[in-house]
Parts: sequence; C-alpha cells; structure tokens
Amino acid sequence: MSAAIEGAAGTEIWTEFCDRLARAAATMTLPGAPTAPMDQAEGARYLSRVLRLGLEIYLEGGDPDFPSFIRPSHETAKLGGDNPDNLYLSATIAGDRTYRLKGNVGTVRFLSIGSKANRYATDGTMASTGELGADGFGADSDGNFTIIASKERPLDGTAWLPLADDSNILQIRQTFLDRADEIPASFQIERISAGPASPAALTPDTIQTRLSSAADFVANSTRLFAGWAEKFMTRPNQMCDWGQDMFQKAGGDPAIFYIHGYWRLAPDEMLEITTDVPVCEHWNIQVNNWWMESLDYRFVPANINMGNAVPNADDTVTIQLSHDDPGQPNWLTTHGHGEGFLLLRWVRADSHPIPRISVIKRG
Repeated sequence: MSAAIEGAAGTEIWTEFCDRLARAAATMTLPGAPTAPMDQAEGARYLSRVLRLGLEIYLEGGDPDFPSFIRPSHETAKLGGDNPDNLYLSATIAGDRTYRLKGNVGTVRFLSIGSKANRYATDGTMASTGELGADGFGADSDGNFTIIASKERPLDGTAWLPLADDSNILQIRQTFLDRADEIPASFQIERISAGPASPAALTPDTIQTRLSSAADFVANSTRLFAGWAEKFMTRPNQMCDWGQDMFQKAGGDPAIFYIHGYWRLAPDEMLEITTDVPVCEHWNIQVNNWWMESLDYRFVPANINMGNAVPNADDTVTIQLSHDDPGQPNWLTTHGHGEGFLLLRWVRADSHPIPRISVIKRG
C-alpha cells in the first residue's frame, strides 16, 4: 500500500470519527439543559472529558486478551454523578475468557468489583453480570487476594467473580473515608485462558472500530445522564428514591442505594437537608453541576461523608447547600452555580431514609 493511500485512509478514519463525535453536541440542547453561558461552557468541557474517558476505555484499553486497569472517572474527567470518595478502575474483558486478578485490599472503607455488560457505546446501559464484595475476595491476613473471573466457578475454591457471555468490562469501586489516611487497594489482571501470546498488530479496521466506539460512548452516555437530569428536574429541591433499577442498569453497585435530587437556588436562598442516618458501611452526599459532574472536590466543599459529617444531638445530620459559607458545619457549596443535582448514597445500609429538604431565605 502506498503512502498516499495510507494517508487518505487515515483521513477517512479521522473524518468519520469526528462526524460521529459531533452527534454528542445534541446533549447540550436536550430538554432542560441549562442555557447560561457558564453552564454551556461546562457542557463543552464535559463532552471533552467524556471523550478522554472513551479513548482510554475503547481505543487504548480495548483488547480483552491483554487487559489493563484504567481510571474511567477521576478528578478531571467525570461521568454520571462520579463519587468524590471513590477510586474507580475498569478493564476491558470478554465473557468467554478466564482471568486471574491478584492484589491487596488496602484499608479502604468499601471495596467491590463487578463484571458488566458495557453497552454505553450502543444504548447507554451497563448491566451487572457478576458482583463480588471485599468480604468475598478471600484475602489472607496481610490483605493479599487472588480472584478468578470466569463463566465457570473455579474448582479449587479460589474467590470467583462470575462472567456471562456478554460481559465485557470489569468495574472496581473503592471508597475512602479520608484519602490522606487510607491505603488504596491494588489490582493486577491477566488472561489465563488460551489465547495469543502477544497483542496482534493493529489494523485500520481495529483503529476505526475503536474510535467509533469511543465517539458513540460520548454521545450515548451523555444523552443517558441528560435524560436522568430531565427526570429529576420534575421535582425541584427534593431528593427522591427514583427506583434503583435505572441506576443498576447504568452500572451502579447493587450494594448501594442511590437517592438523587435536583436543586435550584436564587442568590439569597440556601437548601437545608436533614436526614436520619441508618446503620451502614458507608454514606456520603455530594453536589453536582447540571451535567452530573461532581464539583471540584479537590478544592471546594463538594461532598460530605460519614467520616467528616458533624451530627445533630439526635444523631440526624443536617447539610447546608448555599452559594456562600453559612458558618455552619456540613456545608456544600454551589460554587457559582444556580442549579444542579444532589446525590446521596447509602452503602450496605439497614434502611434507606429519604432526606427532608427546606429552602431558606438568607437575610
């Protein structure tokens, strides 16, 4: 093949990718999408961030024979109400292979791994095909573990993560009370079933397919969460149990109960959120912008969890969401936004209280 033909093929691949990616712009004009200049600019940044994630997942990490863990949501690339207390990891796999995972559980508060049928690039879903909590890792006294991920349970009693025919990704959640004081879990993964000894040489078709998947991931995943936003906006300044199926279908952990809410505040208003606190392994509450990105928790008070919340005398917790610091404990900032979303998680809880919310005028 001549250099001229190769160049033309590359141009065509790139042009098709850009054309597919351009469809994602529709997310910014869906019903309810904010029109304020700052919100729209954040929307453009949001699409660029999700593209970064899509390229990592599908282009760079898309070989199920040679999987590696990447971070599918982090401080500067966020999706779907990312948890500020979490370190997320994911790896591309295939349901007809067998994998061995080794590592150490560290000291994190909550740790789980799930196999998923990731269809974010097609219909915006990520159904669970197998789940394993840290109590099922079979860790030794030093915290070291070995897990087999496969369709068939291992005969030797090794900890097992089930796979299904349509499993194509592993998703790890590790949740911190305080990142500064805790040791994250470590993971290594290798395919141990029959397969190639080294990755096959890339082909134009492979690159085109993976780029197309990355572009479709951006368009479909952002449309999914914009649909959630439209739903939550029907009940302003409330937090609700919207039914857990929609969150599990999008990749949520079955051990977590999710309570979402939409907030809208005038400059002289604040939101007071009071909740009972059940017996649970972990809980936290966070504030998101309209695009369901957590606010920049590296620098502003964007989330509160069971490790740093100050309780009331009756063991309830009251959180204030406002534009300026009200001088009370448990403050969440709007960080210049007039609207956005709240997300509360009860993790392995014995009940799932719904917070009580009041809008308060500030003098």
